[in-house]
Amino acid sequence: MGLGPRSPHKVGRRFPAGGKRGRGAKGLGRPLPGSKRQPWPPPDRRSEQPPDSHPHLSPEALGYFRRALSALKEAPETGEERDLMVHNIMKEVETQALALSTNRTGSEMLQELLGFSPLKPLCRVWAALRSNLRTVACHRCGVHVLQSALLQLPRLLGSAAEEEEEEEQEGEDGKDGPTETLEELVLGLAAEVCDDFLFYCGDTHGSFVVRTLLQVLGGTILESERARPRGSQSSEAQKAPARECKPADFEVPETFLNRLQDLTSSFLKDIAVFITDKISSFCLQVALQVLHHKLPEFCAYLCNAVIGYLSTRSSSVDGSPLLLFLRDQTSSRLLEQVLLVLEPPRLQSLFEEHLQGQLQTLAAHPIANFPLQRLLDAVTTPELLSPVFEELSPVLEAVLAQGHPGVVIALVGACRRVGACQAKVLQLLLEAFHCAEPSSRQVACVPLFATLMEGAVPAEHQVAVFWGWAHPPGLLVEMAAARALGDVTVLGSLLLQHLLHFSTPGLVLRSLGALTGPQLLVLAQSPAGSHVLDAILTSPSVTRKQRRRVLQNLKGQYVALACSRHGSRVLDAIWSGAALGARKEIAAELGEQNQQLIRDPFGHHVARNVALTTFLKRREAWEQQQGAVAKRRRALNSILED
Repeated sequence: MGLGPRSPHKVGRRFPAGGKRGRGAKGLGRPLPGSKRQPWPPPDRRSEQPPDSHPHLSPEALGYFRRALSALKEAPETGEERDLMVHNIMKEVETQALALSTNRTGSEMLQELLGFSPLKPLCRVWAALRSNLRTVACHRCGVHVLQSALLQLPRLLGSAAEEEEEEEQEGEDGKDGPTETLEELVLGLAAEVCDDFLFYCGDTHGSFVVRTLLQVLGGTILESERARPRGSQSSEAQKAPARECKPADFEVPETFLNRLQDLTSSFLKDIAVFITDKISSFCLQVALQVLHHKLPEFCAYLCNAVIGYLSTRSSSVDGSPLLLFLRDQTSSRLLEQVLLVLEPPRLQSLFEEHLQGQLQTLAAHPIANFPLQRLLDAVTTPELLSPVFEELSPVLEAVLAQGHPGVVIALVGACRRVGACQAKVLQLLLEAFHCAEPSSRQVACVPLFATLMEGAVPAEHQVAVFWGWAHPPGLLVEMAAARALGDVTVLGSLLLQHLLHFSTPGLVLRSLGALTGPQLLVLAQSPAGSHVLDAILTSPSVTRKQRRRVLQNLKGQYVALACSRHGSRVLDAIWSGAALGARKEIAAELGEQNQQLIRDPFGHHVARNVALTTFLKRREAWEQQQGAVAKRRRALNSILED
């Protein structure tokens, strides 16, 4: 679930209850209409060196490309003039591709230029780098240039724009064109990587090329790759939880899928390395995600190979040899991905053969609790949820106290997804937070759940320690609802979102309804807490009456909401679903502080969305406008329901 670093040390963590321009320089302006455009002045090439000696990029050349990129950004988005500008710039890039790729600033500019490049100029730059593949792929800056080039394929490959571009450029000098098509260049890159697969996968920088190549060959760009910023690779990218990787698909030729199978077959030749080596393992993890989406049968084969290899290693004292690898920092990450891509029947058999009876031990382990969370994330059937829940439910409070709330949240998420054991897990949560009995204490559950954090405080003292009161837990929970809501955490927000999507979220809604306006405001203004309000507004289990009962406590807080980064988003969502009467109340309250809203960076957007000026000056026209909006919304909802 990616709920925190895998470290047994939780210093300073607590658990409350159970547990990224300026304009271009002169000389780069556009020519007068009818004038002939001259080629871009070439940069000083006196510093060029043989390709295999890491050519130096002169300050003059660097300045040229900087000005060219700036001018390109300011040019119109379309038109013959822009096309000519891009063409001239990319011809200069081609002559200095290696020097640009291995220069930190130059590589960042080249990555941006590739995003503007049409098909043929990009192919020429790619071909210019081919003879230095190992140098570029294993360079801390060059690797990102190769990645950026690969990531242009969804834009260029097999599109109608590609065919039109080829026809338009037929008049170009033939010697300027590439000798290979884009498809051939990609397949050539894949062949070279395949010939030295173990080297590229094990290299700190080269492994990024392999991972991106696997995605391009599969026609699937993972979200973690799309979200990665340009330039230096963020260290967090390697930590991105696999279940967050939602693929973006594009069409690829059959030859790409065939080459993908060839590449992934290479994993089987050195399976031990890809399981135990930290860098190489990332490549296998990405391969599993891509194959699961495009070639599921091949993915299942690869998963079985991993499980089969691990199952034949030295036996564990506790049972299956797989348990040893679940506790290992590197192999456990690979097993997390395996658990996420296994089909339900295979996941069931894996549980029965290797994991049943060991879940409590895994939940308590500082590393093994993470693959356990992935197992819970993968549960989709009552047949698997039932024995898993039965095994974990007795130690839920202990797991929280050990500082592994991600296990509990994943279990609650499984109950929500499958639609079973929901009442039982809610009761266990109330008991873990010491607010189950008497029933009057249950009103304190939302403030306690919302501030959930990792920690290792003994369960029986956590409520008292969190609130800082010298009272036993029983008395504290009765006072919790009256106390200002503490810092809402991501973990607490996730827990409440799951509970609000249960089939009967009444208890949580009653606790939310007991919050005062200022407390609910704190929740809505919080980066994490605002998503709890989203869940109230979007959960199909929450009735209109229940929703209105909770949200009515925000009356008197609308101005503060509108002037908050996250609160303004919540207010927009409330406004979107509000009836005409409720909209009048909101607009009337906001209208009292119209000038404050107009001056506020967030409030003025809300005022515009509400049409506050019209409301204050032409009330009748405003009501007609809002009535028409409501009518269209009802008609749309009726169509969607049918």
